[in-house]
Amino acid sequence: MKLQLVLSRRRFAVWLLRLIVLLAVFSVSAQFDFSAQLLVKIQTKYGQEAYNRVAQWQELMLAAKHLPEQDKLIQVNDFFNRNIQFVDDIYLWDVKDYWATPLETLIKGAGDCEDYSIAKYFTLKELGVSDDKMRITYVKALKLNQAHMVLTYFAAPRAVPVVLDNLVADIKPATQRTDLLPVYSFNGSGLWLAKSRGSGKKVGDSTRLNMWTELKQRMLNEAI
Repeated sequence: MKLQLVLSRRRFAVWLLRLIVLLAVFSVSAQFDFSAQLLVKIQTKYGQEAYNRVAQWQELMLAAKHLPEQDKLIQVNDFFNRNIQFVDDIYLWDVKDYWATPLETLIKGAGDCEDYSIAKYFTLKELGVSDDKMRITYVKALKLNQAHMVLTYFAAPRAVPVVLDNLVADIKPATQRTDLLPVYSFNGSGLWLAKSRGSGKKVGDSTRLNMWTELKQRMLNEAI
């Protein structure tokens, strides 16, 4: 999704609350050990390439489970950057705004910057990376002059985060990504004012946002 550079306060607030809800839902219910029947269904309905992407994702999660966290970051970042093509929601889903699950993104083989970040976040979470170390971060991409989404990882609470991005393949410290201006960061437990160093000041809590039941049901249906 290419976010408009200038968003109304109300529209941005709604957008942000929706994504926090998505993160809260996934934090509770994300389990990516899909059945063989589901994989066969994916192959039959969506084709061999979709099946291959999902099967390779499953293999990645098995193979990377016990790797050091830095290696997990590299492998997950490379996997989604390599296998997912950037496409705006309006062309991919025929709507202006859509939050795809990692499975939906892999089936399509495409997504926007938000979908890359969501898929990387929840894959790393499944691999045992603590939620406290990760933020999906809303930034301004200065060279493109537009809003953008990335995943940031904090080795420690006050450490300089590294950036997992679909625009730049290499994982770099945020201090080296002078092309990005952080605005907000968030995960399944809350919302923070973004900083280049440290996790920032917490300004919201996602636990009160018990809405978007359709999205939760969609997540549950994927595991059947």
